[in-house]
Amino acid sequence: MRYRQLGRTGLQVSEMGFGAIPIIRLSFEEAERVLRRALDRGVTLFDTAHLYVDSEEKIGRAFEGLRDRIVLATKTMKRDKQGAQEDLELSLRRLRTDYLDLYQFHMVNQEADIQAITGPGGALEAAVRAKEAGRIRHLGFTSHSLEMAIKLVKTELFSTVQFPFNFIEAEATAELHPLAWELKLGVLAMKPFCGGLVEDARVAFAYLRRFPAVIPLAGWDSVERVDEVVDLYEQPLEVTPEDEAAMARYRTELGDLFCRRCEYCQPCPHGVMVTPAMLYGIVAHRMGPAKAAAFAAKAMESVRLCEECGECAERCPYHLPIPETLKKHLAMYEEHLGK
Repeated sequence: MRYRQLGRTGLQVSEMGFGAIPIIRLSFEEAERVLRRALDRGVTLFDTAHLYVDSEEKIGRAFEGLRDRIVLATKTMKRDKQGAQEDLELSLRRLRTDYLDLYQFHMVNQEADIQAITGPGGALEAAVRAKEAGRIRHLGFTSHSLEMAIKLVKTELFSTVQFPFNFIEAEATAELHPLAWELKLGVLAMKPFCGGLVEDARVAFAYLRRFPAVIPLAGWDSVERVDEVVDLYEQPLEVTPEDEAAMARYRTELGDLFCRRCEYCQPCPHGVMVTPAMLYGIVAHRMGPAKAAAFAAKAMESVRLCEECGECAERCPYHLPIPETLKKHLAMYEEHLGK
C-alpha cells in the first residue's frame, strides 16, 4: 500500500479509502472483521456519515484504542448551525473519539444548500467553531452536482471535495479535478463500483488507478472483497483489451440514467420498493425475462402502489425520472410475466 498527502490537509492517507455504506448490512461482529482487515492490509482512511444508520457505531467499536492509526471522516446533512452541532456531538460519541480528521457537508447539490450552510446561522459556523476547538481538523463537502461542486471548490472554504468518479461517471476530469488540485484540495471519489452495479473490481480499478491523485472510497462488506481490491494495488497497473471491452459493455448496459443504489429516494410514503424496481431493466438484461420476473416479483408488484407523487425524484441526487422509469419497468415486468 502506498500513501499520499490529502490535498493541503497534511494528512497522509492510503491510496484508497473505505466507504462505509456496505457495513450497514453487517452485524457488529462482521463489520469489525471487515474494518480490521482493511486496516491490517494498509487502508487508513475510513469515510462514513451520520446518515449511514449504525456505521459510525460500528467503526467506533472496531477501532477503539486504534485511533492514532486511522484517518476518520464523517458527514452531516444538516444545513443550520444547531443541527450541525448536534450531528457532530452524536458522531463523536458514536465513533468513540474526541476529534474528526475530516468533517464534510453531505450532498451539497443545490444553490440553496450552499446559501444555508455558509449564511448567518448556517452549519459552517458550527463547524468552524468546532475546528477552532480542535474537534475537527479539516472541512470538506460531498456533492452529486458538478456545477455546485465547482462552485464550492472555488470558495476555498474546504480542504477536500468528494464527488462520484468511475469509468462511467468521468466528467469530473474535465474541470473539477484540475481546479481542485490547483487550489490544493484533496479529491475523494465516491461510487468507484458505479453504485455497486459493477462487480468486477479489476475492471473498476483498471480505470481508477490511472488517476493516482484521486482517492477512491471502496465499499466492502466482506474480508474477501477487501483482499480483492488491495491485492490489485499491490500489483503493477495493467489494463488489458479485455478490461477495456468490459468497460465498454458496462457503459452500453447502464447508459447515463441508471440507479446508483444510494437509496436517498427512500422511504417511499406509499411502500414502493424504489431501488430494486429501478434496477429491473438491468436484472432482466442479465437474467432473462422469466427469471427476472420471478426474482424481482416482490419489488415490481410494489410499483403498483406508486401514486406518482414525485417525492422520490425530488430526493434523487442524480435527478433521475423515477416515476416514469418505474412505470416503464412495470410494463416490462408485466410483459415478462407472460413469458
